[in-house]
Amino acid sequence: MQAVLEGIRVVEVANFVAAPAAGALLADLGAEVIKVEVHGGEMYRHGTPRSGGYESDFSESPAFQMDNRGKRSLTLDLARPAAREALLCVIDRADVVLTNLLPERRERFGLDAKSLLERKPELIFAALTGYGSEGAEANTPAFDYAAYWARSGMMHLTRAPDAEPVYMRPGVGDHAASLSLACGILSALRVRDRTGKGQAVDVSLLQTGLYILGNDLAPALVTRQNPLQHDRRQPRNPLWNQYRTADGRWLFLVMTDSQRYWPHLCRAIGRDELLEDERFTKAGRRLRDARALVEILDAVFLARTLDEWSEILAKHKVIWAPVLEPTEAIDDPQARAMGYFKTVEHPTAGRFETVGPPFKLSDLPLRGDRPAPAVGADNAAVLADVGLTQDEIHEAVKPSDESR
Repeated sequence: MQAVLEGIRVVEVANFVAAPAAGALLADLGAEVIKVEVHGGEMYRHGTPRSGGYESDFSESPAFQMDNRGKRSLTLDLARPAAREALLCVIDRADVVLTNLLPERRERFGLDAKSLLERKPELIFAALTGYGSEGAEANTPAFDYAAYWARSGMMHLTRAPDAEPVYMRPGVGDHAASLSLACGILSALRVRDRTGKGQAVDVSLLQTGLYILGNDLAPALVTRQNPLQHDRRQPRNPLWNQYRTADGRWLFLVMTDSQRYWPHLCRAIGRDELLEDERFTKAGRRLRDARALVEILDAVFLARTLDEWSEILAKHKVIWAPVLEPTEAIDDPQARAMGYFKTVEHPTAGRFETVGPPFKLSDLPLRGDRPAPAVGADNAAVLADVGLTQDEIHEAVKPSDESR
């Protein structure tokens, strides 16, 4: 079967995580994605495991490889007119431009939506910003830590009431935004299929954070009140809470319908007498006496190791999960059975595994097993394909004095 986006050419003028991750998803779907980079490659490319504190001699950046797999690399110094003209020639043969350049930089280089859509009305122009392409903060630089995590309210809510704000892991908001970008681009391509007309797709990290936090923000919009923070010592539902085990590990009970699952939990932990305890017979009573119930459950779960509880809870009708460490998560038998990780054959780094696409299609295997390109590997081929002569290619790919 033909790949979903076979024949679609994407020009990606972006760095770091969110926009390139969207480009990788489009490449997984079969699009030709041409990544435009600075000479020497973007900073993200050079983040080897050792630079991040791992004891490893792996020569590439695993995160860059994941978010740039299956692309082609074109190095252009956009400060040079010849490079900008060459890029426009590439865009003339493209279907999608994907960028995270700030609006003022897009305009400076002639890569803004208005200019490109006037030049090619059927183009899809997709932009990722921190706070949106309009308004007072349109040109404010941002990472997902700021726009997605801190500004959305998520950082405030994902902590205990008396705890310090939690530090988010790298790329979490970026990868959420990449899904929004890919969805917007696919939608715009579908419209173009019907009308022949392109359009602009606008996604921001702030917008994505507000949407991801929507179950909290929707009530906040109606009530103008802050959502309650989770307090594991006195939760609203002790069956939706985390508990420590004897070996210092944690498990997470996730039974939102506590009345339905209360008998199953009592039997699973061997405490049938709790079913007769007047403090805990109804959900409202368990809320009122949550602190006492958590103290009981704390003592129960501290009596056995996580492995022991895993074996016990698997035999009962309860909803729960072990709190895994990353090295355990990557060997999760269910994740392995579903093929969520892909094996990449890299020309210099050798064979390694990476995280695969975030969805599957029943009739079309998605890629995810290709390496990211070497920096500038496709300069000559890409520019010759759009009609530039050897002399023009040489002039286009030269770095300026400032970037040497």
